[in-house]
Amino acid sequence: MARTAEMKLLELMVLKEDISAVIEYIGKKGSFQFQKKEKSRNAINQSDENAFVDVDSQFYDEIKSACSDLSIDLSEVSEIIAKSSSPTEKDRESAGYIIQSYRNLSKQLTEAKESASKIQDAYKEAMAFSNLQVSYAELEHLSFLSLKIGKISSGKYEDLKNALEGNAVVIPLGDDKSHLLIASSKKGRFALDSILKEYDFVTMEIPPDFKGVPQNVLDGLKKRKIESESAIEELEIQKKNFAETHKQSFIKLAASFAIAVQIEGIKRNLESTELVYRITGWIPAGEAEAYMKELEDLTEGRIAIREFEPYEVPAVMNGIEDVPVKLEHGKFVKSFERMIFSYGSPVYGTIDPSPFVAIFFTILFGIMFGDFGQGMFFVLFGILMMRNVIKVGRWNKFAPIFMSIGISSSIMGLLTGEFFGTEKVLEPFAEWVTGFFGTPHAPILKLMPSSDPNSIFVMFGVFGAAVAIGFVINTCGLLLNIINNIIRKKYAQALFGKNGLAGAIFFWYVIALILRIVIAHHLVAVYDIVIIAVSLFFAAFAEPFTFKLEGKKELFENGFGAYFISSIVEIIEVISGYLSNTISFVRVGAFALSHAVLNFTILTLTNMCGGVLSPGGILIMILGNALIIVLEGMIVAIQVIRLQYYEFFSKFFHDTGSEFKPFVFEAEIDN
Repeated sequence: MARTAEMKLLELMVLKEDISAVIEYIGKKGSFQFQKKEKSRNAINQSDENAFVDVDSQFYDEIKSACSDLSIDLSEVSEIIAKSSSPTEKDRESAGYIIQSYRNLSKQLTEAKESASKIQDAYKEAMAFSNLQVSYAELEHLSFLSLKIGKISSGKYEDLKNALEGNAVVIPLGDDKSHLLIASSKKGRFALDSILKEYDFVTMEIPPDFKGVPQNVLDGLKKRKIESESAIEELEIQKKNFAETHKQSFIKLAASFAIAVQIEGIKRNLESTELVYRITGWIPAGEAEAYMKELEDLTEGRIAIREFEPYEVPAVMNGIEDVPVKLEHGKFVKSFERMIFSYGSPVYGTIDPSPFVAIFFTILFGIMFGDFGQGMFFVLFGILMMRNVIKVGRWNKFAPIFMSIGISSSIMGLLTGEFFGTEKVLEPFAEWVTGFFGTPHAPILKLMPSSDPNSIFVMFGVFGAAVAIGFVINTCGLLLNIINNIIRKKYAQALFGKNGLAGAIFFWYVIALILRIVIAHHLVAVYDIVIIAVSLFFAAFAEPFTFKLEGKKELFENGFGAYFISSIVEIIEVISGYLSNTISFVRVGAFALSHAVLNFTILTLTNMCGGVLSPGGILIMILGNALIIVLEGMIVAIQVIRLQYYEFFSKFFHDTGSEFKPFVFEAEIDN
């Protein structure tokens, strides 16, 4: 059985002149995890280099800001950053030129919009007072009225009108209702002023002899308004063309400067002197030799490298640091790794559970989702994802999972005769296969209950097979726990407890006894009771034996009374736990039957609508199968994951390690 990948710790002593190139190599290689980040012991006095750092960081921020304004999507940076390099002087010159060009265009557009805004305001005010035919001085000398002319936000017009209802008359002077003439009795002018203040009313100064705006002035303002709007449109077109012309340049520069910023971020957290940097980190042992050779070539021998085995590292020996865990697989098993790490990382040096997860997940899903047509849909979907014909973001790396569950579902579909819900299509295949073993019949394995008295035995056979698979999965989990504890020299945990050898013997012997009683009609013997009692005792009353093997003087941590009561409870937990762990797999058979029933329901509805050749029948078939593939596919996947987590992982995932996360350059783009 494969174990987690062997790791080594490398210590690199790098000269100041080579540090940026070494970090860039590490980031591009993507197989080195920094041991830890520490603040520099001494301040780094690098005036020239810091000037470059400030420029690079500023360039990076300005490129992202410009791309955001220009609506340039920087998601491509994530795809090309691994092939990019840190910026050269030529890149900095190019960045300076393109950013300055953007600034100039942006400045022109801002000034044009500000000018247009002023012209727009002037035109609005002119239009607002264009119909005032008597002089404002005459209006102000009215005996009983108090008049005010001013501006408010156009959105506040209705609220102000309602607030002044019955106390003043509000007359809009323009179409947008931002310029107002307000008339009230002179007695109420003080109350009017108070209300107007609440609504941010700005009084406008009107010349006493003002009688309206001449037509030629209005025409001139209107012409200038149109010209300013046209200028803005032209600049917007230039901005769009600028973005299209320089899009690839922006993307390439963003990738280069993203690398530069991350290199400097790493440097700031390394131990260093004035001339030398110290880098320590983990690397897969199989890559260490080539890695060191390439670093020596890169620095032309100006580097000192030491390698350490994991248990030569003081932090590991003292339990302060975990050796990072890397799993090495082909594409099929690798696609299931995230399922492992979402639960927890295996401990370094233990057995890698990924192959078990891949096999169990594939088999369980296929049993619960048996349909040849629907299975082939998953296979096709997985192939299209693998070839990037269908792009679903990060989900494309799970293409092998879709292909594997599709194949297992198709195989189960061949056995049950299901093809998008109908059994007619696969009848010739079933009869051909069954003909080798006797009388031809279809399907090979009939899940749907029928008048045939043998169908009930088939149904119970499916449930029995599901429980048998559960027994195998539980057994694998127990064996992994026992072997892992032996590897880690935790012999007490390997021997005692419900997931140790004692619990395993109890579980296996009870299952064997039940099979003997059911199949061979054996009676329960005294030795059966003895074996079950002894194994159950060491599974439930494990504490003092565990402590004794571990060399602890105190055998009962909380006293004998507490130990005895907890052990009685543990007996109940061991029995109920193994019972539930086994019975839980009945759901596999239940979902297999429910899938067959759903297919039968869709087929019945199709026949009620005229059959598979009618327009209504075709629609029902397409929608029904789509619903089954999406909805039931998700439900079945969740159930399989649940069985893996609770019935398999729980047997051996008691201690967790640390996942290997090598440093790679990333595009931290908010766009």
